[in-house]
Amino acid sequence: MDIEKLEQLLTGVQSGQIDVAQALERLRSLPYDDLGHTRLDLHRSLRQGLPEVIFCQNKTVEQVLAIVERLSQHHDRVLATRVSAEMAAAVRGQFPQAQYDPVSRLLTLTRSELPAPAADAPYVLVVTGGTSDLPVAEEAAQTAEFLGSRVERAYDVGVAGVHRLLDQRERLFKAEVIISVAGMEGALTSVVGGLVACPVIGVPTSVGYGAHFGGLAPLLSMLNSCATGVAVVNIDNGFGAGVFAHLILRKKS
Repeated sequence: MDIEKLEQLLTGVQSGQIDVAQALERLRSLPYDDLGHTRLDLHRSLRQGLPEVIFCQNKTVEQVLAIVERLSQHHDRVLATRVSAEMAAAVRGQFPQAQYDPVSRLLTLTRSELPAPAADAPYVLVVTGGTSDLPVAEEAAQTAEFLGSRVERAYDVGVAGVHRLLDQRERLFKAEVIISVAGMEGALTSVVGGLVACPVIGVPTSVGYGAHFGGLAPLLSMLNSCATGVAVVNIDNGFGAGVFAHLILRKKS
């Protein structure tokens, strides 16, 4: 149950449209709902302002369908991450209004849209070292957009051609927070951190050759950044970066 639904429930009780017994029955599912295989944290949006998101990796289709159905009963907007194409097809078969992006592997189910950010609103800028980093970058960008943040993108601006990054300097300087997504040695994040005054969130990706060790090399590079104001999330964790960036912007508003 999100804040808006709770306000509607309490207003209904106050006006007499909903009696106390009905309200108690609807509140009985707080703070979580036990599905047997999953305990849904329905209280999270009240505590954090953000509802629980479904991490679909290693879940069965049946489990995901049950979770989506129950979450959609309590929230007008549902987000699922790491959704395979096959799983998305199954979910959309039951929920035709669901939207799926095969690049980010995000699936959304919405009954109401958030107000669009103003054209001059503070924004998150998502930058990538290369095109190969797009899936993680789009997971970050689309997560922040789903939560209501304004997002801009500057892709394929890695240090192998650093002039491409410098061409984006005006957008870099105006951003309130930057998500820097890079594989290989992950040097992009340090360079960005050395250019700007805003917080930089580094996202190492599992894109690279053997000595890259599946993302460990850029992870360590970002953690050892000489630039200040850099925070780092886990390998390929675009979702975590998107949420973190949204929380930073939310404090600005």
